[in-house]
Amino acid sequence: MTTKKKKKTKFRKDTGGLAKIVSNAFSNYKKNKEQDKIKAIKLQKLEEKNSILKEKKELKIWEERLNKESNKIKLSEEELRIKEKEFRIKEEKLRVESDRLTKKDEELILVTKELREKEKQLKIREEEQSRKDIDLKVREEEQTQKELKEQRRKNREMKVLKEEENKKKELEYIKIKEWEEKFDRDQKLKEQEEIKREQRLIQKENEKRAKFENLENNSNNQVSGLEKFTVDKSKEN
Repeated sequence: MTTKKKKKTKFRKDTGGLAKIVSNAFSNYKKNKEQDKIKAIKLQKLEEKNSILKEKKELKIWEERLNKESNKIKLSEEELRIKEKEFRIKEEKLRVESDRLTKKDEELILVTKELREKEKQLKIREEEQSRKDIDLKVREEEQTQKELKEQRRKNREMKVLKEEENKKKELEYIKIKEWEEKFDRDQKLKEQEEIKREQRLIQKENEKRAKFENLENNSNNQVSGLEKFTVDKSKEN
């Protein structure tokens, strides 16, 4: 009955250990999934930053072009004013050129509007990116707290397991010690019984020897008595 109970309790402890292993594997799987999500977010963030930098460079190039064009226009307008004074004959040509420059200004205005619109969009994207960075930081902190909490839980479990293991070892040591002491007592009792048995055998041997010697003495006395009796009878005759 005691051996069956021990086997049952051992099976229950083994299933508990398996449950802990499965729980640890599941928590590790969740942690790896969360880390993969964080890595994907970081990669997306890096790509968006690169895209923003590229668009900023393009905007800068456009601004430089606009400045150059603006300077050219200013020079052209100055030249036109000089030419108006100097060349009245070329008035029609100057008007055409003026129309061209006006269209160019309109184009520049449109480009400027587009640049402003892009700047607004970039600002919005930067704000969104900032919010994403904050959200990512919060998630990383939460993940760190979860990992710390999980580590503390594992440490507590390890401590409990070590304490249980130490208790088992102590109980086993006590049982072994008790068994050794019992074995020593049994051995001593057996040795004492063996000594007593040998003493009884020796005593019986001595008693047998004494009886045999008594019988032998009695028989010798009887023989000597018979011999004397026969001698006396012969003398009488």
